[in-house]
Amino acid sequence: MKLAVEFPSVAYREGGEGVIRLARGIEEIGFDQLDVFDHVVMGYPTQSRDTPRYPPQMPVMEALMLLSYVSSATSKIGIGTEVLVLPQRQPVLVAKQVSTLDVLSGGRVRLGVGVGWQASEYDALDQDFSNRGERMDDAIEILRSYWDHPEVTYEYKHYSSTSMALEPKPPQGKNLPIWIGGNVERTFRRVGELGNGWLATAITDPEVAKVCKNKIAQYAESAGRNPSEIGYQMMLDIPPTDAQGKQFYKNLDLVTKRAHEVSEWGFEWGAINATAIFQAGYRSIDEILSRLEAVYNAIQN
Repeated sequence: MKLAVEFPSVAYREGGEGVIRLARGIEEIGFDQLDVFDHVVMGYPTQSRDTPRYPPQMPVMEALMLLSYVSSATSKIGIGTEVLVLPQRQPVLVAKQVSTLDVLSGGRVRLGVGVGWQASEYDALDQDFSNRGERMDDAIEILRSYWDHPEVTYEYKHYSSTSMALEPKPPQGKNLPIWIGGNVERTFRRVGELGNGWLATAITDPEVAKVCKNKIAQYAESAGRNPSEIGYQMMLDIPPTDAQGKQFYKNLDLVTKRAHEVSEWGFEWGAINATAIFQAGYRSIDEILSRLEAVYNAIQN
């Protein structure tokens, strides 16, 4: 099984040097991918807004800036987002940022994208939450156009451009992988029609996982694509919200059992949440790295 680490934003507390040390350590352990999650701002509850699923003061470093920083200190590990909330960002600018990151990292980028869930964050960024799904599809097409063609012209409902160029192209070109997160019907269709892979949350029922994968394969076939070329990754655990959830990474037998289970369901990638490792009590960079190494060895051995 290939293993991705969801990088913990709390690493910033040990400064830039600590962030670099953690990224290098993750690479040296042997992990295949280093991913960063995305929130620009977090909303407080108001009279018209429910309490968010995460604390509004949760520290989150900007995803693409962080990836640029750690890419310069690593050389072989894949880097990417899990996931970038694409429709709340201007897609041409994202195309440029990701292309630049791919150039500077030597073609190591895998872009994970999703539509997000926080309407207040869209409001703060002056973006429309209600049509984010259709803008997501257009944005994916726009990214690939700029990464592939010397001259780009398009006319979508929400985006248009005439005779524009983006250089330099990413080393991976139009094949720079775009993996899509989410667990609703529209996500399965989007993965099947447009994505290189599916980033699944922690599913615990094998029948549910099978149904989801079958739906993606059906949509891919309907779009004239080969379903076998679509990749699959699943979180080994959900972000912990209670005391029991925070114990997951303390039990290596449980982690190993879960990884093998996910692999047997046909997910060739497993995602490890390093923030959950922090929440389990491994607070320093050294402690997080030590636990990540123990988790890696338990799964791979």
